[in-house]
Amino acid sequence: MERMHLPDTESLRCFTAAAHHKSFRRAAREVALSPAAFSDRIRRLEEQLGERLFVRTTRSCRLSKAGERALPHARQALDAARRCLVATAESPPPFDLVLGTRFELGMSWIVPALGPLSTARPERNLHLYFGDSDALLAALGAGSVDAIVTSARFSHPGLETASLHEEKYALVAAPTLLQRLPLKTSKDASSHTLLDIHADLPLFRYFLDGRPPREVWRFSRVQRLGTIAAVAAQAKRGEGVAVLPRYFVERDLAKKNLVEPLPKAKFAGDFFRLIWRSGHPRSDDLSALAAELEQMPLR
Repeated sequence: MERMHLPDTESLRCFTAAAHHKSFRRAAREVALSPAAFSDRIRRLEEQLGERLFVRTTRSCRLSKAGERALPHARQALDAARRCLVATAESPPPFDLVLGTRFELGMSWIVPALGPLSTARPERNLHLYFGDSDALLAALGAGSVDAIVTSARFSHPGLETASLHEEKYALVAAPTLLQRLPLKTSKDASSHTLLDIHADLPLFRYFLDGRPPREVWRFSRVQRLGTIAAVAAQAKRGEGVAVLPRYFVERDLAKKNLVEPLPKAKFAGDFFRLIWRSGHPRSDDLSALAAELEQMPLR
């Protein structure tokens, strides 16, 4: 009888990522592979299974009938593999992990998750380190943190990544400000102050990347505030308009403390990822942590 070779978990991870994004390019970014390497892995998986898993066009891809049948089983296999990572002895020895992230995300999402994470694995002691993207990457390289949670895009070799949650954005302002100074087109920007973190406008670029290439937005001035929390506070005071992570302003949007002047605007998307050094001695534990964080909704 011919021996059957089972699909490996990395190929299944690529398959489920492509099914989620409906785009090989976006899925390749999620699993930290080049588009060519990603396509090759899907091709080899299809050859192994003897079925085409996707119907592809130049712009998108969708699951084939065989892909639709395979997807729930692939997800179950990955879940089982993750459970294997955390299946240890009755009394596993305690260990420490230092997790780096930016302040706002840490306070709103990771700090509230510390209790459930500790209950799930009492032997794991999580510590937090706060910083901006450059500081987090430097700490990761120096070994002072074991992993970082960030949506910043790093092209450094020797890093492992696991996708956690999609980060969506909204252009917001105080309703009182928009009553005085409407913001309906790019021409209206000349009456407004733009609030952002740094001079290179990392938040506003998510909005610009979703706009037509020839559209020009010129604000009367730009105020740099250093942190997302400070940008949100100034926006609520009516001191300017800002692009902010949607999870961070959901409550203010619901309470009408902030409103969206262009609710149908499209934004460039991104993902929060857990990133750690290749060959880390606790790589399996970090993969397990990523799977747990993936199940905890952003707040």
